[in-house]
Amino acid sequence: MTDTKFPPENNLPAGYEPPKVWTWEPGNGGQFASINRPIAGPTHEKELPVGTHPLQLYSLGTPNGQKVTILLEELLAAGHTGAEYDAWLITIGKGEQFGSGFVAVNPNSKIPALMDHQPKDGGEPVRLFESGSILVYLAEKFGVFLPSDPRAKAEVMNWLFWQMGSAPFVGGGFGHFFSYAPVKIQYAIDRYAMETKRQLDVLNRRLAESEFVGGSEYSIADMAIWPWYGRLALDSSYPNAGEFLSTGDYEHLGRWARQLAARTGVKRGSIVNKASGDPGTFLPERHAASDFDALTL
Repeated sequence: MTDTKFPPENNLPAGYEPPKVWTWEPGNGGQFASINRPIAGPTHEKELPVGTHPLQLYSLGTPNGQKVTILLEELLAAGHTGAEYDAWLITIGKGEQFGSGFVAVNPNSKIPALMDHQPKDGGEPVRLFESGSILVYLAEKFGVFLPSDPRAKAEVMNWLFWQMGSAPFVGGGFGHFFSYAPVKIQYAIDRYAMETKRQLDVLNRRLAESEFVGGSEYSIADMAIWPWYGRLALDSSYPNAGEFLSTGDYEHLGRWARQLAARTGVKRGSIVNKASGDPGTFLPERHAASDFDALTL
């Protein structure tokens, strides 16, 4: 049997042959090599800090982290004082997500993670991980941003879980190979650019018929989708990605993205647990509303 080679007109390399059994090479993975590993569990002992508020968030200002801080800031803007929270920075580049305290909250060692020290039933603290789970929990706890009508709720949940299932193709797929991979691979970029544009078209078509993604009312579906797709539509995610993907062509998605970007809750939530950026545009930790006072939003 001869080796199968890709025809040269496909512009594809033919160099890698997977071994029969994969083995981990710790240096592989570019800039993420030091934080990715094929096993779970803690690497070191470190307890998590606990502030003064019932809600304790441990996160980083990535799109997944922003979902939760946007919801918390929207809850506070709507007058739900019980949503006051402490947001502690978890620097994943330093492996802080593998500390024993963090792993106890999220055994998957991914941000965001949340502890509710005053659940509605008055019982033991509730741990929460996975951003979608946190959004649903908080929306149900405070009775807002998730419709009570079964059909309307189902539509919001449809789009929330659409985001959870679709965004890895944008972040781990397109974003990784377009911006972060140590080498540029045309096949990978083409594959994930095509899927990303298909998803942008899905949203654009939906927003042509509805003011918000889940329907006529702003919801946790919008808050989950905006950090990934709204920022991409506004060309504020991966450098040069907006031009590369022609995101300006998605008229209705752009309208929605700008509409949400103007909200105070989105402005505030988008910068919490960010550790760098232009002066006044990031807030590594948040422990009170006054922490925003010195920032330019």
